[in-house]
Amino acid sequence: MSDTMVVTDLDRTLIYSNSAMDVRVPDADAPTLVTAEFHEGKPLSFLTLAAAQLIWRLPADVLVPATTRTVKQYRRISLPRPPGRYAVTSNGGTILIDGRPDIRWTAQVRRDIAAAADGAEILGRLMPLTEQGWVRSVRSADELFYYLVCERADGYPDGFIDELAEWCAAREWRISVQGRKVYTLPVHLKKSAAVQRVRELAGTCRLLAAGDGALDADVLEMADAAIRPRHGELWEQGWQHPGVTLTDSSGILAGEEMVRWYAAELGVS
Repeated sequence: MSDTMVVTDLDRTLIYSNSAMDVRVPDADAPTLVTAEFHEGKPLSFLTLAAAQLIWRLPADVLVPATTRTVKQYRRISLPRPPGRYAVTSNGGTILIDGRPDIRWTAQVRRDIAAAADGAEILGRLMPLTEQGWVRSVRSADELFYYLVCERADGYPDGFIDELAEWCAAREWRISVQGRKVYTLPVHLKKSAAVQRVRELAGTCRLLAAGDGALDADVLEMADAAIRPRHGELWEQGWQHPGVTLTDSSGILAGEEMVRWYAAELGVS
């Protein structure tokens, strides 16, 4: 494996749904797209052709996805090159090595988060919300954390996010708002811990990273160099950190810009 590892978030960083594309160019200049995900036979997520071509030229095994998606959701993704040896899913709750969960890592994570409130208490707070018209469903992510799927982004009542964040913090959980989804997670469930473990397993010394959400911030902070897009939760929060570059573009064109940044950092043209 290369002595550099590129850790990338997936949704709204590397791949984009129709609602997240935000293409701000004339239709005639819109980028050609490559499908990165199908769900129930329908195309769901995309990246630009230019990004796909660059990903194909990256060194083998250098790209390590680090996503809040569950293992099942992650396995729907098909990037334009064979999967690398490592991936981080479930916001750090699972490390995949050659496609298989590292059972010892998962057991360690569950021990680490055991001090926080258990899932039953969190579900007890979230499930009644499904009786209100603005919540579509409450979902479990590998029994590690839970999230609301709202009918639309920003469709929750005034004050709800702050109230839920305060309630969760008292139980050693935190929240993250990503479009129509409101995540609730134990505070000790972090991508950065899993990324550090992968870094040790791979024997890499240089870490590059990209991500758009608050759940990516710890990975961006630990990287030797990082980039984030001009959209998403971190953009809305005005988050900054030394060594983290901001894209010029937003939407799927920011995704392409970030892949160009990976390639430049790796000396790939």
